[in-house]
Amino acid sequence: MAIEPGSLKTGSAISRRRFMRAVGAGAGAAALVPAVVKAQAPGKPPEPLSTITTPPREWGSSAPPVTYVDPDVITIDPAFNGLRQGNTPIKRLWTGALWSEGPAWSGQGRYLVWSDIPNNRQLRWLEDDGSVKVFRSQSNNSNGNTFDFQGRQLSCEHLTRRLVRYEHDGSVTIIAESFNGKRLNSPNDVVAHPDGSYWFTDPPYGGQLYEGTVDAPGGPTNRSGRIKHRLGQPPEVAAMKRELPTSVYRWDPSGKLDLVITEDQLPDPNGLCFSPDYKKLYVISTGRGPGDQHQGGKRDMHVFDVGTDNKLSNRKLFSDFMIDGIKCGPDGARCDVEGNVWVSSNGNPGGRGLGYSGVTVWTPEGKLIGRIRLPEVCANIAFGGPKRNRLFMCGSQSLYALYVATQGAAPA
Repeated sequence: MAIEPGSLKTGSAISRRRFMRAVGAGAGAAALVPAVVKAQAPGKPPEPLSTITTPPREWGSSAPPVTYVDPDVITIDPAFNGLRQGNTPIKRLWTGALWSEGPAWSGQGRYLVWSDIPNNRQLRWLEDDGSVKVFRSQSNNSNGNTFDFQGRQLSCEHLTRRLVRYEHDGSVTIIAESFNGKRLNSPNDVVAHPDGSYWFTDPPYGGQLYEGTVDAPGGPTNRSGRIKHRLGQPPEVAAMKRELPTSVYRWDPSGKLDLVITEDQLPDPNGLCFSPDYKKLYVISTGRGPGDQHQGGKRDMHVFDVGTDNKLSNRKLFSDFMIDGIKCGPDGARCDVEGNVWVSSNGNPGGRGLGYSGVTVWTPEGKLIGRIRLPEVCANIAFGGPKRNRLFMCGSQSLYALYVATQGAAPA
């Protein structure tokens, strides 16, 4: 590139420190770019490719570098500038799933595990070399995963309608499979508490052939009995029928299972997470599921106070997730160490809302401060990496990641 005489004067070069200050402020980066482009060619600089441009941004391994600040990481409120990392791009780490869900970070193993529900497998991404391999085949159509404070993996199984724990010696412990003698619906998402308890949601979304199996003949998802629910399934599913309303449960280390949120309080519960101090519980309510006899949830999120006795109270609507007139249906959620709430977003029902799928970021008070756009519906998220400053995002068929300027609340 030719440089005009006198165009570079002492102290006029843009240092990395100046650039980073500008990036952190949000608007500064935009002020720097035109000066560089102007030296190359006159006229207005081209708009950076993103999920909403024509042509759209490329995501494959051969995609060209992305302009910083990443155009798909959007500041809504200046408070988000302290959480975003300006000189890093959203990366697609892998693609090839049917429906990616339940990412969870193993700090000990330095890997991310997640579920590919319809393919009945769990996948693992290794930090060391970025490789992805099948971690568990025949995972019982697992959905949500997490690791407890002892580093043991918990998995919500759709097919077998239970919550299990993988022990360090390789054995599997069934944590919960029934309540008051009735089989659970299909545990969906789970979080661990420092007191050793596990809190999990139990909506009916596994009651379908694609992500589990329907009921035995006569059940709500197989009234006529025409669907042969045992085809291709293990024998233990033979007599399973939906018997319970959708609920949220707390499993105590003593083995006791308590009902903490009823269907009347919050129908079709899905993703959930604690605040960093464990004094609040955020729970997402999603739409009507298989076999529901009610209208289902409203695709919103509610927050509860958690008492010292583990009782929930003071339920409040956290957000209805209407953004710019688009319903950005939530699915999974995680808090960072400052208490901000990061929520996966489905803003593209029926082909509408281009650019509103991905992640939304909220203050603890429920104020939207930032968005991350993805080219696919985002089902769930997890913080991970050795410093826990990387946000992993399960797109429909892919796994994405973005470094951020904060840390996720532990455990991942």
